[in-house]
Amino acid sequence: MENKKQKDAVKATFVFGKKNYKFMFIGLAIIALGFILMSGGGSDDPTVFNPEIFSWRRIRLAPMLILIGFGFQVYAILLNPDKK
Repeated sequence: MENKKQKDAVKATFVFGKKNYKFMFIGLAIIALGFILMSGGGSDDPTVFNPEIFSWRRIRLAPMLILIGFGFQVYAILLNPDKK
C-alpha cells in the first residue's frame, strides 16, 4: 500500500514544456529541409563534371537553413515555458 502512494506522489514530468518541443520540431524540420536541399547535383559517370554541384541552392541556401534550424534548437532549449 505504501509503495502505491509513493508511485502516485512521483509524477512523470517532462524536461521541457509544450512550447519548447514545438520550437524543437520546427528547428528539426528546418534542418531536414536544409539537408534535402543540399543533396543531389552529382553525376552518374565519375569522368563527367556536373557544375550543378556548385549551385546557389547547395552553397548558400541549404547551409543557411541548417544554421537557422540550429538557432531554433538553441532557442527552444533556452526558452522558459513558465514565463508569461
